[in-house]
Amino acid sequence: MLNKIKYENDAISLLRGSNMAILSTLSKKFEEFPFGSFITYITDQNRSVYIYASDLAEHTKNIHNNSKSCITIFNTNKDGDKQNSSRLSIMGHFQKVESNDYNKCEERFFKFLPESKKYSQTHDFNFYKMNPNKIRWIGGFGEIAWLNDKNWQLNNPDWSEEEVSMINHMNEDHNDVVISCLKGFHDIKDEACSMIGINIDGYYIKSNKVIYYIPFEKPCLNSKEIRAALVDHANLFKS
Repeated sequence: MLNKIKYENDAISLLRGSNMAILSTLSKKFEEFPFGSFITYITDQNRSVYIYASDLAEHTKNIHNNSKSCITIFNTNKDGDKQNSSRLSIMGHFQKVESNDYNKCEERFFKFLPESKKYSQTHDFNFYKMNPNKIRWIGGFGEIAWLNDKNWQLNNPDWSEEEVSMINHMNEDHNDVVISCLKGFHDIKDEACSMIGINIDGYYIKSNKVIYYIPFEKPCLNSKEIRAALVDHANLFKS
């Protein structure tokens, strides 16, 4: 049981702390052979995954034909046995983001991947969303498990609409806490850093154009939990 909790926490940290993955789709052109391609992605307040893809891309054509997909995220060991690196595979269906959610998705995506905004000048790029269905974690030799699907199929939290106001509050009224947390978790001292995003698992701080993820101890699904988690971090790294 303890191993499963550790695996899940490690998997979430990899998901939230990365923005690159290999997307596997079923080839429309070649008899549904698996087709792998490099993508960038972001996550929503829950654990849904978003990509920004051109209609001309082979993987997009595949998704339109058969939405079954898998993304694999990995953190390669820089030294030693690369086969012993951690990786996370998430299976699900990629669906095109509809117009009523488009602006919100666009704002979030470009906040985390601003270099992608240049593609919005073309008319064939769209956002696609995957809700996790099956999750496979490999943390290294002997650390292997299928994770609990239900923990990855959560709705956005009840504080969803308060995210911007919470971020503004932290940056304007508690900037010292933001600075201390970045230093405490990542050993980076930057008085100009700022919080840019919050999700059920943690939050993001931007420093010198680099985005750093900081995890909570457990998912925060309601307003009371998210505020308590932020207060805990404030007390933990109080300067």
